[in-house]
Amino acid sequence: QEQLVESGGGLVQAGGSLRLSCVASGTIFSIYLMGWYRQVPGKQRELIARITSGGTTYYADSVKGRFTISRDNAKNTVYLQMNSLKPEDTAVYYCNKVRLPQWGWGQGTQVTVSS
Repeated sequence: QEQLVESGGGLVQAGGSLRLSCVASGTIFSIYLMGWYRQVPGKQRELIARITSGGTTYYADSVKGRFTISRDNAKNTVYLQMNSLKPEDTAVYYCNKVRLPQWGWGQGTQVTVSS
């Protein structure tokens, strides 16, 4: 049974930085296209960054130039370095496979950016 555990969120002032981590267990992590998603109350979860098994990355326009996704396949971990944070980045952040079928969602990690 695959399991995803996100961590690293918190409260930060606008302009600050956070680094999120997501550890996957119970799966062959390295072969999958992985993504970071975020969700605010009342809105759909959105994909903001993804990374191939080989390290090719893609970013949504809303985070391009500020966020960096990376992965350590030996540690079954995907990271999201978030710089120049804005209040509109406030959300619960999740990781998961990008392609279907996705694994069960973890609990996410809350990021709150104060102005």
